[in-house]
Amino acid sequence: MSAGSATIDDERSLRGVSIQEPSVDALTRIRPRSGWQPVNLRELWRYRELMWFLAARDINVRYKQTALGVAWAVIQPLFTMIVFSVFFGRLAKIPSDGVPYPLFVLTGLLPWQLFSYALTQSSNSLVNEQRLITKVYFPRLVVPLASVLSGLADFAIAFVLLLVGIAAYIAIGAKVAFGLPLLLVPAFVVFAVAAALSVGLWLAALNVQYRDVRYTVPFLTQMWLFLTPIAYPSSLVPAEYRVLFGLNPMTGVVEGFRWAMVGGPAPDAGMMAASIAMTTALLVGGLFYFRRLEIRFADVV
Repeated sequence: MSAGSATIDDERSLRGVSIQEPSVDALTRIRPRSGWQPVNLRELWRYRELMWFLAARDINVRYKQTALGVAWAVIQPLFTMIVFSVFFGRLAKIPSDGVPYPLFVLTGLLPWQLFSYALTQSSNSLVNEQRLITKVYFPRLVVPLASVLSGLADFAIAFVLLLVGIAAYIAIGAKVAFGLPLLLVPAFVVFAVAAALSVGLWLAALNVQYRDVRYTVPFLTQMWLFLTPIAYPSSLVPAEYRVLFGLNPMTGVVEGFRWAMVGGPAPDAGMMAASIAMTTALLVGGLFYFRRLEIRFADVV
């Protein structure tokens, strides 16, 4: 038989190339695990590109076909700061621990808006991604993580507004303390992300089964806003109740971030410890609860 008429298999056999069928051992079998399961960090890292893709997509969709685009990340905290400064600072005369009241409010609003956005997006993330979840396998934890990380873009833009405000007050002679606490700002940003994820995981898993969860989230965040020391300092809370006040994870986030950025009294140690402990407990419990219900998401969502 001539070379031109030989089949591909004949050519390979003539060249000494062995032909092997794919081994059964090379197949990857995906089986659901029941019970309480820890987070598989190695698998999560393997799907990191999907997480970054979903986060970038959320950012693009948010400002697509908007007239002002990313300017909304500055407009929202700016106008909220103005309203709070007029009603709480000027009219209600709420103290601000020696910090100019607009800066006092703005340093509280930035971590709060990061938390509020991340909580809202993560709690609805599984339902919003139901088409993706029902068609292909990947660690479902990627979805709420991407929703939380997308909020960091708005925070970074609004952070520039805060720096401009601090520079303006320093220029007019206001006392704004800069020092070593500035090095702790990234830690408090991570604290805010962890606080949002710790609650968002519980709500995301519950929202798959009970769709009325999405209607409780706006009410929850609205009430949470007034339970967090944004328009008022935690020093107004009696000392014997500050540890109880610190059970709100955002209390430690806001007070710590404000202290690191513009100075003022250091946060109460017991209150900060309570916030860190509550965030840790909610996050660990949320991760295990999310993993336990993960095998049902594709069937229920």
